[in-house]
Amino acid sequence: MAMSLGRTVLARAARRSLSSSSRYNINNNASILGGAFNNNSRWFSSYPPHEVVGMPSLSPTMETGTIAAWNLGEGDSFNAGDSICTVETDKATVDFEAQDEGVVAKIIVQAGGGEIPCGTPILVTVEDEADVPSFKDFVVEAAAAPPVEEAAPTPAPTPVAAAPTPSAAPAAAAPTGERVLASPRAHTLAKEKGYGEISALRIVGTGPGGRIIAQDVLEYDPSSAPAPVVAETTTTAAAATPAAAAPAAAAASTPLPEPVQGPGYTDYSLPTSAMELASRLHTSKQNVPHYYLSIDLSLESLMELRSSLNSTMKLDENDGGISVNDLLMKAAAAAMKTVPAANASWMENFIRVYDSVDINVVVGNGSSLYAPVIRDAGRRGLKALSDDVAAATAVVEGEEGSDPTTVPGFGDVGTFTMVNLGMFGVKSAAPIIREPQACALALGVIENRIVPNDDAESEEIYKESVMMTATLSCDHRVVDGAVGAQWLSAFKNHVENPVTLLL
Repeated sequence: MAMSLGRTVLARAARRSLSSSSRYNINNNASILGGAFNNNSRWFSSYPPHEVVGMPSLSPTMETGTIAAWNLGEGDSFNAGDSICTVETDKATVDFEAQDEGVVAKIIVQAGGGEIPCGTPILVTVEDEADVPSFKDFVVEAAAAPPVEEAAPTPAPTPVAAAPTPSAAPAAAAPTGERVLASPRAHTLAKEKGYGEISALRIVGTGPGGRIIAQDVLEYDPSSAPAPVVAETTTTAAAATPAAAAPAAAAASTPLPEPVQGPGYTDYSLPTSAMELASRLHTSKQNVPHYYLSIDLSLESLMELRSSLNSTMKLDENDGGISVNDLLMKAAAAAMKTVPAANASWMENFIRVYDSVDINVVVGNGSSLYAPVIRDAGRRGLKALSDDVAAATAVVEGEEGSDPTTVPGFGDVGTFTMVNLGMFGVKSAAPIIREPQACALALGVIENRIVPNDDAESEEIYKESVMMTATLSCDHRVVDGAVGAQWLSAFKNHVENPVTLLL
């Protein structure tokens, strides 16, 4: 009966986690797969009958877990329903329960040992308590050794050992520009360690389906990372120069396949950037506890200030001057100074508050949707911000077939996101927060509305006013309702008293 533990423990979750996409697997014969063990052998001759149990997946999105405590020790017997250990996931702490009886022969991973990818062996169980001493020195690598020796009995081991070279590693890593699947925590760690976009790193993912997990980023060493294949066929100086790398990347980008016609439908291919954005937003919507706050803004004073500023500047024919969106972006940055708790990120076991307000401004649409970052919006003047937004828009609307993400810093993630849907006549929207940010702001259409007249000297009860609705999406782990309301109040104050933006 104990031999069925590997396929019955947490039957609703464990078997799902130990799929062929994991680094390790336990099949119905209780063998660990992945090339290290013989699929036709249940146990190795040097050990009594046993089962190696892997870290289970306790939720559909769980990629790694941490063993908080072992509730049983080596040599302890267990029955169905007994808690073997306590596992901490990214969302909860769950007991790993047995659904059959057996004996714990060996604990492979000690409690508190850090994040463990799903499917990684964590313990060994046996049926007979007398077999426990045989596993005192058991290790997974040692158990895997016999099949390797049998598979390589050839008399010429030297050429085989010399064949693998460092250039083989890049084959498993996604080249720069291709879609990279990575967990939100991996993206956060890459930014935290100063690596930049994870898609630009040559990291071999060890998670399910080759997905890059947090442990992969922690173990990543830039100094020993393999160079891209392009660097081997071109001069080192050209590959190391950002100015030369960007045109090369743009030239290397292949055109999208033609649409495929079907019976009653048409399939359109997506560029890598669009698939990466879709993956990030999908993950963010699953992981971030969103809530939304909306407020109405009077733009009359803001419009007057814009008109006044643009009339005093010497603008070129193609220079539209400072836009309403530029002023609203500056107001958002000023609100961050008033309520700095909103300019933050969730970092699993702490909250990071940023000094600089770096705003991702969403431009373009459809497959050409991008969110270039405008750096340090809180400390810079309106004209400098306006020029940066105009330059980013020009990149997006540039030569057909070019990839804006090849521009240095264009695809970076800031600390806050703004999207303006007013040009489409949308009154309000609830944007998805882009991890690791804590807030995103959506701006609606500018329109004339009839509102109560707040002029005490006027005889009119109502008046016509230029209004806009703004909606703030917040990560409740970082920004609670009170803080979100304070931020919107500060934003409204700066918009309706825009002279404060010049201070």
